[in-house]
Amino acid sequence: MKSSQLRRNILEVLIRVEKDNGFSHLLLNQEINAKRLNQKDEALFTQIVYGTLERKITLDYYLSEFVDPRKKVETWVTILLRMSVYQMVYLDKVPDHAVIHEAVEIAKEKGHKGIQGFVNGVLRNIQRKGVADFSKVNDPLERLSIETSYPIWLVEHWVKQYGFEITEEICHATLMKKPIAVRIQPLKASRDIVMQELEKEGFEVQASELSKQGIIIRKGNILTSELFKKGMLTIQDQSSMLVGEMIKAEPGMTVLDSCSAPGGKATHIAEKMQNTGIIHAHDIHKKKAKLISEKAETLGLTIIHAEQGDARKLRERYEDASFDRILVDAPCSGLGVVGSKPEIKYEKTQEDIDRLQVIQLDILNHVAELLKSDGLMIYSTCTIEKAENEQVVEKFLKLNPNFEIDEEFFKELPESLQISLGITGYGLQLFPQTHQTDGFFLTRLKKVN
Repeated sequence: MKSSQLRRNILEVLIRVEKDNGFSHLLLNQEINAKRLNQKDEALFTQIVYGTLERKITLDYYLSEFVDPRKKVETWVTILLRMSVYQMVYLDKVPDHAVIHEAVEIAKEKGHKGIQGFVNGVLRNIQRKGVADFSKVNDPLERLSIETSYPIWLVEHWVKQYGFEITEEICHATLMKKPIAVRIQPLKASRDIVMQELEKEGFEVQASELSKQGIIIRKGNILTSELFKKGMLTIQDQSSMLVGEMIKAEPGMTVLDSCSAPGGKATHIAEKMQNTGIIHAHDIHKKKAKLISEKAETLGLTIIHAEQGDARKLRERYEDASFDRILVDAPCSGLGVVGSKPEIKYEKTQEDIDRLQVIQLDILNHVAELLKSDGLMIYSTCTIEKAENEQVVEKFLKLNPNFEIDEEFFKELPESLQISLGITGYGLQLFPQTHQTDGFFLTRLKKVN
């Protein structure tokens, strides 16, 4: 694809994320598949889209030196300038003159001569003078916000929870590219054999310390692997694999996955159960419930029964004390997966976090009655928000005296997590900077009578 057309398509994806609150990873995949991009174009497309999104506040800071704040600038023009400055500052292989030329051509095509001249003038000014550094920003919280492109309210919010040093590490970590992790299907092959086969295919791999089924891909596009195509492995973050490891599901058990889509954790649990027993997996959206079935089929797993269902209404479907194990992988703010979905950090608000805590607690309180006596329940989220994690668990335990934290959970954690920064009395908080994983929380609750 011509580079000019590639950048037009990038601009359109960024506009849809900005104006329509689209999900970057979904829009990106749709565009790549629709245009059938080659490997080189796909890599550049992905890099510019994600890079522009994850550094939006930084790019706006750079542009503020060259754009009069009183000037009304259309959204698409601002986005065009952002993606152009991103390339000029962060991509060494793309010459500035090429970036400017293509931006001006796009401005000419989408706008008028005035916009064309404006875009040309701003970018040539930046090329000549360079962008500002962050040293003139005196407030350390504001400087961190601008430097790492996190909204100032979120920086201040996390500093109150974790202190400045940890917050700084969190913000910087999500700008670093973490390696992809995959989970083997152990009913088809062992981890050692899979790793050997991947190395033969040219991948650089490493065994995960967090899951006996986990493999870290240090080099190579796993989507091209024959093993992936044959359903021998599935992409899953190491943090997420901990759920299947820690729920202690055994063959023959009856398990509930109350908020299951897209099914990564349910299929992992099915593998742990050696595809024997039954897993009832639900999602509030019918289409997402279908994704669970498709993932199970790809991996050759038959014990997962996936159906649409609101986790807060499952007692209408099942008798109390029906399940040996329950997973509540709760809907959350997603502030632990900003590294792969950068738009999240700009969209979430304190009100969202407060609203989600109510939903999370409602789900826990509801499904708790479905657990058998002495049964185990995992609560997990992909966020680093205490309000959605420790505080939810604390409130749940006060409302449900027949539940307690399973202390064996902490002893059974992988050795590398035994002295983790994020261990509290309520569970384990993983931070993106500590183990090259997503930000993730999980704990295990036990029904005592």
